[in-house]
Amino acid sequence: MIFRRTIFDGILFAFLLAVLAVALFVSSEEQLLNLQLVSLISVAFFAVGCGISVLLRKNKVTTLGDVLFKTAAPTLADKAWYRRFWGWQLLVSLAVAFIVALLKTEFSFIEIFDENGFAGAVRLFKGLLDPNWAVLPRAVLNIVETIFMAFLATSLAIPVAFVLSFLCAKNIMKGPWAQSVYFVLRTMLNITRSIEALIWAIIFSVWVGIGPFAGMLALMVHSVASLAKQYSEMVEAVEEGPIEAIESTGANKLQTIWYAIVPQVLLPYISFTVYRWDINVRMATIIGLVGGGGIGTMLVQYQGQAMWREVGCIIAVIAVVVWALDLASAHIREALK
Repeated sequence: MIFRRTIFDGILFAFLLAVLAVALFVSSEEQLLNLQLVSLISVAFFAVGCGISVLLRKNKVTTLGDVLFKTAAPTLADKAWYRRFWGWQLLVSLAVAFIVALLKTEFSFIEIFDENGFAGAVRLFKGLLDPNWAVLPRAVLNIVETIFMAFLATSLAIPVAFVLSFLCAKNIMKGPWAQSVYFVLRTMLNITRSIEALIWAIIFSVWVGIGPFAGMLALMVHSVASLAKQYSEMVEAVEEGPIEAIESTGANKLQTIWYAIVPQVLLPYISFTVYRWDINVRMATIIGLVGGGGIGTMLVQYQGQAMWREVGCIIAVIAVVVWALDLASAHIREALK
């Protein structure tokens, strides 16, 4: 815990030192493009941050890391948070992060209330609120394609994620070889999940061509990674009692999984799968923007031509379908509890 506390405080202090250095010594973005130098300075700041953390601990100062990881020594003094070091550490860190975010996003009230921009937004909303229902039949046809695209992606992802979930569960994968497999698979799933479905859609659009097949593949890959993570976390949370009971009968590993773990995780698996299908339908409308097929492709066509009344009709269809699926998903998950 002390190690985690030092790392956490080290990162926090390094962030504050980096912001201070950029504010004092960096005058243009070109100075930050030297990645090697920036990396070295970042590592140096992190080392200094860890040193500050260790120094504060020696002086019995409670930091934010102490509070989060519960490594602070118990004290009888009941001080308010703003009279403690960790309170100010949290406040200053949040304030600095908020200011940096404002600067990086170029936040501006002037642009929000700019006369020309505001007039354009009014034109857009007038179009959206007065949909052209002539495109409704085509929109319905495309949303049906989107729903089945998400359904197939989820269906194909389930068996793969089911098997992977046991190989990615720490309580199942014990021993040197099993730990190695666990680590490799976990890393691969984290990398796969970190790449958004939108990027996978671009990759598969180049690979198999633009259309719903590329969109389905993108959703399937992302679903495998996400479901395997959620499933494996459920496996790690199962009760040990049934496992020990089955093992005491001389059952092998597969029999233990099948008779002791699967009954405990089956209903949560189904619940998460239904929710994942719900997510995939919503995500399918987005990946259509990059050639993933479905109603997203139709949406980007009309949006590119600034045909806001047609866009309004498509948004209405998407909203109705998402609402209906959300309602159905909530009822099914409630019934499975």
